[in-house]
Amino acid sequence: MNAMQHARISAKRWGGEPEDYYELHAFIDSTKSLCSDARHRILHTLWGINSVVIPIFGHSVQNSAGKSIDIKDLCERDHLLVDYQQRFIPTLSDFVHAIDTSRLPQNLERHLEQLHQVYAQNPIASQLMLSPLAQTGKLHSLLFTHNSWFIYDILPRIGVLPNLQNIVYSPDDIFHAMHFELWMDNGMAIPQSAQALHQRKQQSFV
Repeated sequence: MNAMQHARISAKRWGGEPEDYYELHAFIDSTKSLCSDARHRILHTLWGINSVVIPIFGHSVQNSAGKSIDIKDLCERDHLLVDYQQRFIPTLSDFVHAIDTSRLPQNLERHLEQLHQVYAQNPIASQLMLSPLAQTGKLHSLLFTHNSWFIYDILPRIGVLPNLQNIVYSPDDIFHAMHFELWMDNGMAIPQSAQALHQRKQQSFV
Protein backbone atom coordinates (compact mmCIF):
# COMPACT_ATOMS: atom_id res chain seq x y z
CA MET A 1 0.00 0.00 0.00
CA ASN A 2 1.42 3.37 -0.95
CA ALA A 3 1.40 6.63 1.00
CA MET A 4 -1.62 8.09 -0.80
CA GLN A 5 -3.69 5.00 -0.08
CA HIS A 6 -2.84 5.37 3.60
CA ALA A 7 -3.68 9.09 3.38
CA ARG A 8 -7.11 8.27 1.95
CA ILE A 9 -7.74 5.93 4.90
CA SER A 10 -6.84 8.77 7.27
CA ALA A 11 -9.11 11.24 5.48
CA LYS A 12 -12.02 8.79 5.65
CA ARG A 13 -11.46 8.20 9.37
CA TRP A 14 -10.58 11.68 10.60
CA GLY A 15 -11.99 14.03 7.94
CA GLY A 16 -10.23 16.56 5.80
CA GLU A 17 -8.39 15.71 2.60
CA PRO A 18 -5.83 12.97 1.85
CA GLU A 19 -3.24 15.68 1.23
CA ASP A 20 -3.51 16.61 4.92
CA TYR A 21 -1.87 13.31 5.81
CA TYR A 22 0.23 12.42 2.79
CA GLU A 23 3.55 13.82 4.05
CA LEU A 24 3.28 11.87 7.29
CA HIS A 25 2.53 8.55 5.60
CA ALA A 26 5.18 9.16 2.95
CA PHE A 27 7.75 9.69 5.68
CA ILE A 28 6.86 6.42 7.42
CA ASP A 29 7.39 4.66 4.10
CA SER A 30 10.50 6.64 3.18
CA THR A 31 12.65 3.73 4.33
CA LYS A 32 11.65 1.98 1.09
CA SER A 33 14.55 3.92 -0.40
CA LEU A 34 16.87 2.03 1.95
CA CYS A 35 15.59 -1.48 1.25
CA SER A 36 13.35 -2.68 -1.56
CA ASP A 37 11.42 -5.29 0.45
CA ALA A 38 9.39 -5.31 3.67
CA ARG A 39 12.50 -5.39 5.85
CA HIS A 40 12.50 -1.61 5.34
CA ARG A 41 9.64 -1.18 7.84
CA ILE A 42 11.83 -0.21 10.80
CA LEU A 43 9.66 2.90 11.34
CA HIS A 44 6.56 0.67 11.43
CA THR A 45 7.14 0.20 15.16
CA LEU A 46 6.25 2.18 18.26
CA TRP A 47 9.94 2.99 18.55
CA GLY A 48 9.72 4.52 15.08
CA ILE A 49 6.59 6.49 15.91
CA ASN A 50 7.59 7.69 19.38
CA SER A 51 11.30 8.26 18.80
CA VAL A 52 11.36 9.46 15.19
CA VAL A 53 7.96 10.42 13.75
CA ILE A 54 6.56 12.41 16.68
CA PRO A 55 9.79 14.39 17.29
CA ILE A 56 9.67 15.42 13.61
CA PHE A 57 5.93 16.01 13.09
CA GLY A 58 4.77 16.76 16.64
CA HIS A 59 2.09 15.06 18.71
CA SER A 60 -0.82 16.20 16.56
CA VAL A 61 -1.70 17.34 13.07
CA GLN A 62 -4.49 19.74 12.15
CA ASN A 63 -6.39 18.75 9.04
CA SER A 64 -8.06 21.06 6.53
CA ALA A 65 -11.37 20.65 8.38
CA GLY A 66 -9.79 22.30 11.42
CA LYS A 67 -9.65 19.10 13.49
CA SER A 68 -6.59 18.23 15.57
CA ILE A 69 -5.60 14.57 15.19
CA ASP A 70 -3.32 12.63 17.54
CA ILE A 71 -0.41 11.48 15.40
CA LYS A 72 0.32 8.34 17.40
CA ASP A 73 -3.27 7.11 16.98
CA LEU A 74 -3.26 8.04 13.31
CA CYS A 75 0.00 6.20 12.62
CA GLU A 76 -1.06 3.10 14.51
CA ARG A 77 -4.57 2.82 13.06
CA ASP A 78 -4.06 4.07 9.51
CA HIS A 79 -0.59 2.81 8.71
CA LEU A 80 1.01 0.24 11.02
CA LEU A 81 -2.00 -1.96 11.71
CA VAL A 82 -3.15 -1.64 8.10
CA ASP A 83 0.20 -2.89 6.80
CA TYR A 84 0.06 -5.86 9.17
CA GLN A 85 -3.56 -6.82 8.42
CA GLN A 86 -4.76 -5.50 11.80
CA ARG A 87 -2.96 -8.40 13.49
CA PHE A 88 -0.11 -6.75 15.43
CA ILE A 89 2.40 -3.93 15.61
CA PRO A 90 5.95 -5.31 15.65
CA THR A 91 8.54 -4.08 18.12
CA LEU A 92 12.02 -2.90 17.31
CA SER A 93 13.20 -6.10 19.02
CA ASP A 94 11.41 -8.13 16.35
CA PHE A 95 13.58 -6.49 13.71
CA VAL A 96 16.69 -6.91 15.86
CA HIS A 97 15.95 -10.63 16.28
CA ALA A 98 15.96 -10.91 12.49
CA ILE A 99 19.58 -9.75 12.35
CA ASP A 100 22.15 -12.51 11.89
CA THR A 101 24.93 -11.50 14.29
CA SER A 102 27.45 -13.52 12.29
CA ARG A 103 26.96 -11.04 9.43
CA LEU A 104 27.51 -7.88 11.47
CA PRO A 105 30.37 -5.54 10.55
CA GLN A 106 33.70 -6.20 12.22
CA ASN A 107 34.82 -4.03 15.15
CA LEU A 108 31.22 -2.92 15.68
CA GLU A 109 31.57 -2.17 19.40
CA ARG A 110 34.69 -0.05 18.89
CA HIS A 111 33.18 1.98 16.07
CA LEU A 112 29.93 2.56 17.98
CA GLU A 113 31.87 3.82 20.99
CA GLN A 114 33.83 6.21 18.79
CA LEU A 115 30.59 7.66 17.44
CA HIS A 116 29.11 7.83 20.94
CA GLN A 117 31.92 10.06 22.13
CA VAL A 118 30.97 12.68 19.52
CA TYR A 119 27.38 13.17 20.71
CA ALA A 120 27.65 12.03 24.35
CA GLN A 121 27.52 15.62 25.63
CA ASN A 122 24.26 16.35 23.75
CA PRO A 123 21.44 14.89 25.91
CA ILE A 124 18.80 14.96 23.16
CA ALA A 125 21.01 13.33 20.56
CA SER A 126 22.43 10.84 23.04
CA GLN A 127 19.03 9.65 24.24
CA LEU A 128 17.75 9.22 20.70
CA MET A 129 20.88 7.54 19.37
CA LEU A 130 20.97 5.08 22.29
CA SER A 131 17.21 4.42 22.33
CA PRO A 132 17.42 1.15 20.34
CA LEU A 133 19.82 -0.25 22.94
CA ALA A 134 17.52 0.91 25.76
CA GLN A 135 14.55 -0.87 24.15
CA THR A 136 16.21 -4.09 23.03
CA GLY A 137 19.26 -4.59 25.24
CA LYS A 138 21.22 -5.56 22.11
CA LEU A 139 24.31 -3.57 21.22
CA HIS A 140 23.94 -4.27 17.51
CA SER A 141 20.51 -2.58 17.58
CA LEU A 142 22.47 0.69 17.54
CA LEU A 143 23.04 0.10 13.83
CA PHE A 144 19.51 1.51 13.39
CA THR A 145 20.70 4.94 14.56
CA HIS A 146 24.45 4.86 13.92
CA ASN A 147 24.37 4.96 10.14
CA SER A 148 24.62 7.61 7.45
CA TRP A 149 20.85 7.75 6.79
CA PHE A 150 19.89 8.34 10.41
CA ILE A 151 22.69 10.80 11.13
CA TYR A 152 22.36 12.94 8.00
CA ASP A 153 18.63 12.62 7.29
CA ILE A 154 16.78 11.96 10.55
CA LEU A 155 18.82 13.93 13.11
CA PRO A 156 18.59 17.26 11.20
CA ARG A 157 14.81 16.87 10.90
CA ILE A 158 14.64 16.61 14.69
CA GLY A 159 16.84 19.66 15.09
CA VAL A 160 20.13 17.96 15.89
CA LEU A 161 22.85 19.05 13.47
CA PRO A 162 25.31 16.21 12.96
CA ASN A 163 28.93 16.90 13.81
CA LEU A 164 30.25 13.66 12.43
CA GLN A 165 32.51 12.82 9.56
CA ASN A 166 33.52 9.58 7.90
CA ILE A 167 30.49 7.63 9.09
CA VAL A 168 31.47 3.98 9.11
CA TYR A 169 28.03 2.44 8.56
CA SER A 170 25.25 2.82 6.02
CA PRO A 171 21.74 1.30 6.01
CA ASP A 172 23.14 -1.45 3.79
CA ASP A 173 25.00 -2.80 6.82
CA ILE A 174 21.66 -3.30 8.60
CA PHE A 175 19.82 -5.01 5.78
CA HIS A 176 22.82 -7.08 4.69
CA ALA A 177 22.69 -8.76 8.11
CA MET A 178 18.88 -8.92 8.44
CA HIS A 179 16.92 -11.98 7.38
CA PHE A 180 13.59 -11.49 5.64
CA GLU A 181 10.82 -12.98 7.81
CA LEU A 182 7.22 -13.67 6.85
CA TRP A 183 5.70 -11.42 9.51
CA MET A 184 7.35 -8.45 7.78
CA ASP A 185 5.35 -9.22 4.64
CA ASN A 186 1.93 -7.75 5.47
CA GLY A 187 1.49 -9.85 8.57
CA MET A 188 1.80 -13.24 6.88
CA ALA A 189 3.12 -14.65 10.17
CA ILE A 190 3.27 -13.55 13.81
CA PRO A 191 6.47 -11.96 15.17
CA GLN A 192 8.02 -13.07 18.43
CA SER A 193 6.65 -10.13 20.41
CA ALA A 194 3.02 -10.94 19.50
CA GLN A 195 3.08 -14.73 19.69
CA ALA A 196 1.86 -15.04 23.28
CA LEU A 197 -1.11 -12.73 22.64
CA HIS A 198 -1.91 -14.57 19.39
CA GLN A 199 -1.88 -17.92 21.22
CA ARG A 200 -4.24 -16.62 23.90
CA LYS A 201 -6.61 -15.37 21.22
CA GLN A 202 -6.50 -18.76 19.50
CA GLN A 203 -7.23 -20.57 22.76
CA SER A 204 -10.20 -18.33 23.46
CA PHE A 205 -11.86 -19.65 20.29
CA VAL A 206 -11.39 -23.31 21.26
